[in-house]
Amino acid sequence: MKLFTPYMLGNLEFQNRVVMAPMTRSRAPGNTANGLMAQYYGQRAAAGLIISEGTSPSLNGLGYARIPGIATTEQTAGWKPVSDAVHAGGAKLFVQLMHCGRVGSRLNLPSGAELLAPSALAMNGNIWTDSQGEQPCDLPRKMTTDVVRSTVAEYQQAARNAIAAGCDGVEVHGANGYLITQFLDPGSNRRNDDYGGDAVRRNRFALEVAGAVADAIGNGRVGVRLSPYGVFNDMSGSYDGIADQYIELAGGLGQLGLLYLHLVDHSAMGAPKPEPATVQAMCRAFRQRGGQSVILSGGYDVARAEADLQSGAADLIAFGRPFISNPDLVARLKQGKPLAEPDQTTFYTPGPAGYTDYPTAT
Repeated sequence: MKLFTPYMLGNLEFQNRVVMAPMTRSRAPGNTANGLMAQYYGQRAAAGLIISEGTSPSLNGLGYARIPGIATTEQTAGWKPVSDAVHAGGAKLFVQLMHCGRVGSRLNLPSGAELLAPSALAMNGNIWTDSQGEQPCDLPRKMTTDVVRSTVAEYQQAARNAIAAGCDGVEVHGANGYLITQFLDPGSNRRNDDYGGDAVRRNRFALEVAGAVADAIGNGRVGVRLSPYGVFNDMSGSYDGIADQYIELAGGLGQLGLLYLHLVDHSAMGAPKPEPATVQAMCRAFRQRGGQSVILSGGYDVARAEADLQSGAADLIAFGRPFISNPDLVARLKQGKPLAEPDQTTFYTPGPAGYTDYPTAT
């Protein structure tokens, strides 16, 4: 089956076309990757590519409790054992750069950091804090043009840090309602400057971040994740012109010669399904304008994965939650063995329970 055959992506050879999707797990006390995380990712290194959990390029982007960063010297050093463990298992590792933007609480931020967003609009809903439990999301400060530019520079430095830590590349997280999506969506971006207003200006931040990261480490080490029609984290889902906006964005990313475009479909978990015609047009625009490969994710089984690989709709397939409870997921899929179900009560709790203690199949 194509899913289990090696794949050459740019200069990187993957041992198969199975991708471990990025998933927040909140196991980084002090916002620094650690030995427990190295064990977790190492257990799952039979994948071709592992995309890490969302990792902040800035101290300002650490909106959730216990998520890792890669902004400081200490945080960068924390990723070295993780990359070593992944490589020992044969996989490649991309760190996902995720700035939470307005998704967060000041109680989750280190001293001196602040919540930032395109506009001073709080996200509806609550967020967990270790010190005070569930709390309403705080009001972010509107980013000035200078802060926008300094944030782009933070992404660029974080990408350099990932390579210094031995990682193979980075994925720029432009999906699921975090900072880049907040710029893309007119519901959260009320600006009327170079970074807001029409779709071209709302796309600018995403393209500048991707371009800066590619300039820093090479476009053959950079992918981008997008979630057209996504509603997670208080996003609009659908609005006038969304299809044209995302198709043009995908084409602009392709023009940068990026390694891959990773598209999210959370409909298997009850979210709206992305418009198929828009997804197909995005993939076509990305490839035609110079982008290399496409990763599709969302509720895949082996049969559907193989169909999309054979048709050319995707070059790699990402699996998310099945990797949580099946560290040997690749072997189980290949051998047709049943999959263990994950314990949702331990998705974001500290420690090894529900993290590194799932058994392999007998």
